[in-house]
Amino acid sequence: MTSIKRRTAVLAATAGAFLTVLGSASTASAAVPTYPTAPGVRVNVRNGPGTGYGIVRVLPEDTRVPIYCQTPGTTVSGYYGTSNIWDNIDNGEYVSDAYVNTGSDGYIASRCA
Repeated sequence: MTSIKRRTAVLAATAGAFLTVLGSASTASAAVPTYPTAPGVRVNVRNGPGTGYGIVRVLPEDTRVPIYCQTPGTTVSGYYGTSNIWDNIDNGEYVSDAYVNTGSDGYIASRCA
């Protein structure tokens, strides 16, 4: 009887540790870093990665944005140089990386699917 209780306790502890690790992993992946937009600039948010796409909203000056993924699109010259990288900041919403201070001239997030 003792060995069954011991095995049950070990299984319960192992399952608890496994769920804790799973919870930590999903929490970590949910934390998307944010980046500042160009100071004093209102940035256009478009429904696709390019200037040919419609503007869906305009970000206020000095906003921070999450970058979920990045994709190539129209080349834009902006506050942080010239870039064809577009940052996906929300479902179907993109801003030119030329207006976001990522600290890099290249990709800093995975490519959008």
